[in-house]
Amino acid sequence: MARIAVLCGTGMSAFTSELALMQGATSDALRIDSNWGQVPATLVGLPEGELLLIDRHHSDDGSRTPPHMIEHRANVHAAASCQPDLVVSINSVGTMREDMPPGTIAVAGDVLDLAERPWTFHDDNASHADRTSPFDSAASEACVRTIEVSQGIVPSGIVVAQCIGPQFESPSEIDALERLGADAVGMTLGPESRLMSERGIPHVALSCCSNWAAGRNPGSPDSAIDHEAVDAVAATMSERLGNCMIALLAELGD
Repeated sequence: MARIAVLCGTGMSAFTSELALMQGATSDALRIDSNWGQVPATLVGLPEGELLLIDRHHSDDGSRTPPHMIEHRANVHAAASCQPDLVVSINSVGTMREDMPPGTIAVAGDVLDLAERPWTFHDDNASHADRTSPFDSAASEACVRTIEVSQGIVPSGIVVAQCIGPQFESPSEIDALERLGADAVGMTLGPESRLMSERGIPHVALSCCSNWAAGRNPGSPDSAIDHEAVDAVAATMSERLGNCMIALLAELGD
């Protein structure tokens, strides 16, 4: 049976429950041990296979862990520990492109991560993982085929810039990132992609365009970015994402 591990966050609070309520679905709450703490997860069984869903912002007291405090090693370890056929990162991003407005799901092709903090499972003995092709091309293409049924054009191969947060970026920072080749900006994909490169498991990144990056709103470049609005826009994409996960399970199971 095919199995996919999913790392998700902003706007995805109802994503797990929506999948668990699908016809023929089963749901089990798990706690996965790691050297960096326990990770709560939900294993959803579907006719097409199994989904292990992890909220990257989880905490023990019910609050939302801010992006700069996420223990990505624990989350990626938990995702890899279920021996999945594929790991999917679902990330909320700010879009820099007018042809990729908020509400669009795009498929990442690369990461621009210049953050100073290193992320690795190998602190004691150097291990240099290759990141020439960080995302699985076949699975990425399958995501494009599935999402375009309900969305139409699906931007693919986009470059996602990594910023630390928790503040949103300034317009000048967005200008600089765009000049470096970025199409969107987020706060979580960089560490996940780095750690996944050390695990050697196929990885796909779905970028949910939840807001215009600072200074990029075509109608109002000075408009502020509101996190509650970002969360609400991200939530509108959950059905398309769920359909994509089911299609991926079916394809992996063939």
